[in-house]
Amino acid sequence: MTGRSTEPSRRTFLRMGAMAVLAVPLASACSPGFDESPDPLGPLLRAAETDAAGAKALGAEGEAVATARAAHAAALKTEVDRLNRPKPEQPGPAAIPPPSSLDGLKERLAVARKQAEGLVPTLPRYRAGMVASIAAGCAALQQSSEKLGRGDDAGAVEVPAGVRLGGEAAEAVQQALAAEHAAIWVYGLVSAYLPAAFSGAVSRGTAEHVKRRDVCERMLTAAGQAPAGPEAAYVPPRPVTEANSAMELVATAEADASAAWLGVVDRTDDAALRTTALNALIGSARRGTAWRAEFGAKPVAIAMPGQSA
Repeated sequence: MTGRSTEPSRRTFLRMGAMAVLAVPLASACSPGFDESPDPLGPLLRAAETDAAGAKALGAEGEAVATARAAHAAALKTEVDRLNRPKPEQPGPAAIPPPSSLDGLKERLAVARKQAEGLVPTLPRYRAGMVASIAAGCAALQQSSEKLGRGDDAGAVEVPAGVRLGGEAAEAVQQALAAEHAAIWVYGLVSAYLPAAFSGAVSRGTAEHVKRRDVCERMLTAAGQAPAGPEAAYVPPRPVTEANSAMELVATAEADASAAWLGVVDRTDDAALRTTALNALIGSARRGTAWRAEFGAKPVAIAMPGQSA
C-alpha cells in the first residue's frame, strides 16, 4: 500500500514563502508608522496661546505682546497640526491661567524664551529655525519695554568647538559674514548723523559686529573656505540725511543680520553651531528693537525676527 507523502512538496514551500513575504507588509500596516510621543512644540504652543489671551485682556498695555505671541501661536499650531501627534494626557501649561498683569507677562516671556532657546539645538532643521525666531521674538519683546524686564543679553557669539562646516552650512556662514561686513559699514556711516548721546550704542554695535565677522572668518578658514571680503560700496535702501533715517538704517542692518544668522540655524545639524547662530540672531533682534524704539517704528519689536515678512 502506498500512502501519501508527509514531506512538504516544493509547491508547499513556495506557498509558505509567499505567505511569509505577505505577512511582513501586513505587520507593517498594523504598526502606527509615526512618532507617538507628545510633540515637543506642544508646551510652546499652549504657552503662546495663553500669553496672547492674557496680553489681549490687558488692553493697550499688552497689545504688542498679544500680537506677537498670537503670531508665535499661529506658526506653532500649523506645525503641531501637521504632525498631529498624540496630545498629552496630563494637564500642562494650558492649565496655567493667563497672565493678568504686566509683571505676569514679564515672567511668562522670560520662561517662553528660555524654553524655545533650549529646544533649538535638538529639533529638525525646519523646526529649529521657527523656534529660534520665536525665541528671538520673545527677547525682542523684552527689550521693547522696561515694564517687560528688558531680559538677558544674548549669549556670546564664539567659534563652536569642533565644528565642521559642510557645503550648505559654509554657504550660510558666508552669508552671515556678508551681513556682518554690511553692518560694520552701516555703523560707520551713521555715526556722522547721530547725536553724541548715541556714540556708546554705535561703539557697542560696531564692536559686536566686528567680533562676529572675525568668528565667521575663523570658522570658514578652519573649513578650508576663503572668507568673502566686504563689498567695495554699499547702497542704503533709503538716503541717510539725518538722525531718524540713520537709526532706521541701523535697524535694517540688524534685521538683515538676523535673517542671515537664522539661515545658519536652518542649514546645520550641529548643535554648537546652532547655539552660536541663535545667540547672534537674538543679539541682532534686541539691538534692532532698541533702534526701532528710538525712531518710533511700529511695531517696536518684530514678532519673528529673521523670518520673511
